[in-house]
Amino acid sequence: MTTRPATRPDWLTPELLPFESRFLELDGHTIHHLDEGEGPVLLMLHGNPTWSFLYRHLIGLLRARFRCVALDYPGFGLSRAAEGYGFLPADHARVVEAFVKRLGLETFTPIVQDWGGPIGLRVAGQMPERVRSLVVLNTFAWPVERDPHFVRFSRVMGGAIGGFAIRHFNAFVNVMIPMGTPRRSLSRAEMTAYRKPMDTPERREATHIFPREIVGSSPFLAEVEQGLRGLAEKPTLFVWGDADIAFRQQELDRFVTLLPRSTVRQVAGAGHFMQEDAPNEIAEAIDRWWEAA
Repeated sequence: MTTRPATRPDWLTPELLPFESRFLELDGHTIHHLDEGEGPVLLMLHGNPTWSFLYRHLIGLLRARFRCVALDYPGFGLSRAAEGYGFLPADHARVVEAFVKRLGLETFTPIVQDWGGPIGLRVAGQMPERVRSLVVLNTFAWPVERDPHFVRFSRVMGGAIGGFAIRHFNAFVNVMIPMGTPRRSLSRAEMTAYRKPMDTPERREATHIFPREIVGSSPFLAEVEQGLRGLAEKPTLFVWGDADIAFRQQELDRFVTLLPRSTVRQVAGAGHFMQEDAPNEIAEAIDRWWEAA
């Protein structure tokens, strides 16, 4: 993968991201992250093809009451991957676990969405003693190799056709992000902030690996599901967009069974990238739930 210097690029203006970009070296990677506010820690984990920029609205809404920490996985956003990195979900989970330990986050609440779900819940399941509670947006946390809904997407976008579209046309950014934000249209500058980190075919390969691994990482996903047993008593808030083309009501229903100490807030018309589509509703739900917990 092409290297990136540990500096903030000129295209990422303070108007676009009004928070300090921080960098640390971790197991050969250069990890970019945001760390804003004081109070209980919210660890914000992104999916594909996004990065910590996805959480900018939530950070602005929550940093007066919480310490908001959001990182970019190696090869995503402004993070640089070490030579030979595999970009598998299990690899990202190991990096996040090491990141939590490096920052000394003794107690934290993960906020997870898309692939941030399996990654973040795997980390939480590995260190449940550090997890205060969970905030789960549209995602999954179990093997789906027998579900045609997911298998079809994995085969197309994780296969040769999807690989060509991703490498040559940045398809995950240019197609999936607009499809996943039905409640509002992102500005040109906002779309640039998602396109720029994936500005070469080599960089975009990381976004091709994720859809392939929907099926390919089934053993890892089985470990994630098993780890939920140790999290079943954690207070959990589900904020679920009902216009997501990826994760449906049945995924939410299964989650509530696995994590029964749950509060559910469904957001009408919100799509896959809820952090862009409904940040005010998410922040309000977190505030009310936190006060009641």
